[in-house]
Amino acid sequence: MALAGLALAGCVAHPPPRPVQRVYNEAPPPPPSPDVYAYPLHGQTPQQQDRDHYECSQWATQQTGFDPSAPGVPPHERVRVVSAGPPPGTGTAVGAVTGAIIGAAISRPWEAATGALAGAVVGGAIGNAADAANAQDAHAVVVNDRRQAAAQEQKAANYRRAIGACLDARGYSVR
Repeated sequence: MALAGLALAGCVAHPPPRPVQRVYNEAPPPPPSPDVYAYPLHGQTPQQQDRDHYECSQWATQQTGFDPSAPGVPPHERVRVVSAGPPPGTGTAVGAVTGAIIGAAISRPWEAATGALAGAVVGGAIGNAADAANAQDAHAVVVNDRRQAAAQEQKAANYRRAIGACLDARGYSVR
């Protein structure tokens, strides 16, 4: 039995580094100012300015598919609660213990130590695979959130360019 314990001790390895899981997504660098400033170059009246701004806003929304007045929270300000789960290596340890118990139980009585050892190795390998899959899933969540934030910022930048082009064509100095 001591030999089986010694053999099991040799199977212990340091778990892979645990990915950092945050409750709040990290904010990307601040985007360019969302405001578009337009100065009337041809003495447009306040009513004409309002109408031009409205029509250019509608046109920019149609061109880009981005509506800055639509409800919604920017992706980098959303809160996502991520379950931390068990500490790294738990799946490996649980798999090894479970495998050892099952291996000892299904083997012949005089080969219980060998059965436990074989079960521990197989169970540990299965548990390690489960730990790796959990880490990969957590990483995929972070990558997806960053991708969505970048896409949203790109749509907003395209909208600002479109409304600026429209106002420029209508006789405004746009910044």
